[in-house]
Amino acid sequence: MEKEIKPIKDIESLEDIKKMVNTFYAKVRKDDLLGPIFIEKIGEHWDEHLSKLHSFWQSILLNERTYTGHPFPPHAQLPIDKEHFDRWLSLFTETVDKLFAGDIANEAKSRAYKIADVFQGKLEYIHRRSGNDPHK
Repeated sequence: MEKEIKPIKDIESLEDIKKMVNTFYAKVRKDDLLGPIFIEKIGEHWDEHLSKLHSFWQSILLNERTYTGHPFPPHAQLPIDKEHFDRWLSLFTETVDKLFAGDIANEAKSRAYKIADVFQGKLEYIHRRSGNDPHK
C-alpha cells in the first residue's frame, strides 16, 4: 500500500505565516553565519521578535494590517553584508518551497528579495556615509 502524498498548499492564514516564520528562524538560529548575529541581537527575546515577524508577514501577504513599525532601523547597525543577505534569502526560499506552493508563497519569496535589496542598499549608503564601506 502506497503512502498518500499530501499536496503542498499555499499560504492562507496566520497559522501558515507562523509556520513559515518559525521554521525559517529555527534554521537561522542554527546557521553558522547568521545564527550568532541574530542570537546576539535578539538574546532572550525571541518570542517578541517572532511575534513582530508574524505581524509583518501577515500584513504583507494576507493584506491584514497587523504590523506597525519600521523594519529597517533594527538592522542598521548589524555587521551584515551581501553574504549574509544571500544566506538569509537562501534559507527563506528553501523554507517557503518546502512548506508551501502557490501565488502567495511566490509573493513571499519575491517580497523577501525586494526587502533584502532595499536593506542592502540602505546599509551600503550608511557605510559609505560613515566611511566604513566594507567594499573598499
